[in-house]
Amino acid sequence: MKLVTILYLFFSITSCAQNSINKSDFLPTFKESKETTHEISAKQNYTFGYLEVLENRRNPKSSTIHIPVYIFRSRSENPKKDPIIYTVGGPGYTSMRASQYMEYYKYLDDRDFILFEQRGTQYAKPSLDCPEWSKAVYQSDLSNFDTTKTDSLFQKAAKACNEQLRRKGIDLNYYTTNQIAADINDLINVLKIEKYNLLTMSYSTKIGQVLIRDYPDKIRSVVMDSPLPLEVNYDEESVKNLLETITKLLSDCENDEKCNSSFPNIKNRFFKYLEEKTIHPLQVEIENPKNGKIETFYLKGEDLISVFSSANTGEVPNIPFEIDRLLNNDLTSVEEQLSYLFQEPGKGIGIGMRLSVWCAEEYPFNSQEIIKSESIKYPQTKGLSPAVFEKEICEIWGVQKVADIENEPIKSNIPVLLISGEYDNETPVKWAESMANKLTNSFHLVFKGWKHGPTTNWSNQCAMQAANDFFNSPTIKPNPECFAEIKRPEFKTVEK
Repeated sequence: MKLVTILYLFFSITSCAQNSINKSDFLPTFKESKETTHEISAKQNYTFGYLEVLENRRNPKSSTIHIPVYIFRSRSENPKKDPIIYTVGGPGYTSMRASQYMEYYKYLDDRDFILFEQRGTQYAKPSLDCPEWSKAVYQSDLSNFDTTKTDSLFQKAAKACNEQLRRKGIDLNYYTTNQIAADINDLINVLKIEKYNLLTMSYSTKIGQVLIRDYPDKIRSVVMDSPLPLEVNYDEESVKNLLETITKLLSDCENDEKCNSSFPNIKNRFFKYLEEKTIHPLQVEIENPKNGKIETFYLKGEDLISVFSSANTGEVPNIPFEIDRLLNNDLTSVEEQLSYLFQEPGKGIGIGMRLSVWCAEEYPFNSQEIIKSESIKYPQTKGLSPAVFEKEICEIWGVQKVADIENEPIKSNIPVLLISGEYDNETPVKWAESMANKLTNSFHLVFKGWKHGPTTNWSNQCAMQAANDFFNSPTIKPNPECFAEIKRPEFKTVEK
């Protein structure tokens, strides 16, 4: 059991049947709809509709898919003519939730803002949902570390989900990053947009890279928040990146007089604690709220490191304090995290899309030898697999490997702003730095003390301001006043 699987509960709608067509001259269309995915403020001027494209562009008899799109009109009386297109990370997460919060988006002060759902995700038709997978996550989290049992659970879930999606006529080979990029290009052409800007985050920065490579002509500028380079083999590095990032944060605590005085030698103490608990797991008892039964969990280093990995930017100042609580056997936070495991499993929204992307684009390029080595290399997290999906799962999923070019770096002189969080272990700063060498007209901003997804940090919208400044002047490195004011966090040292 890994506490990070809790995240699946928050992203876990039924898949819609596809419509067969027989026209050899099919053209993508955009059809407006009065029924929206979310309730939008009456103050906001917008258009909602569905982009209709072929699932398989190479087959004129392919099924059509329907992709929801919001076009939010600028608050400006004289908006700039080049809109922003935004699609979120994942893969498999919906972009449509953002539609409820447009009043907070600075971008609308200057230009229209187009919110684009990726094919196969929650509000697309079809949505590649896997309730079987969510049920397996739920069962595995409560299985007390019977690896044989949990491996079997996920393999059975992958097989059942794969079969139910294929029975609906869905071709899982066409739910990939390059197909999403082609969908966005179709939307641009259907809406007759001459120039546009692109806002991407995390996984969707890969979509941005494919658009830059394959459809560059109409792109004016691109913001990549927490970029994931095409050429990176994510699974091979994820554990190493996690340990490197927490090492940096705890080293910063030790270099801070107040933090170090309160938590001396915290880095070594925490790593030794993780190593010891990997050998002798921490026993934690939680009452099951459904039946009052006491459930016993045995937590190893791979589970307990979630004190760092599950924290967001707003919680960064608390991390040394929370680690010290754990070292002193105060299990309050651990028990709170474990309590989430008793929530009913979700519907597995978008998990099929996630599986299709990962098994076609990441798994085939991974070295299984490296992944095996990384799983046992670090004594603090021994047993923690760096793979998002294990080899056996992708073999069951059975999608075709994408072309080698999808695992190669892009080169471009299109203006690009790269944004990183200093303590982001998911897409570390070093990845953006490597991309900047090949993007000859790029700038890179690193937000001190922040984690993943700086432009979505609602408690401090400085990264969003920087992105908007860049869209307005893409040949100038943005330098909003707020950026200079961001310092490393003032670490919490006492209970408040």
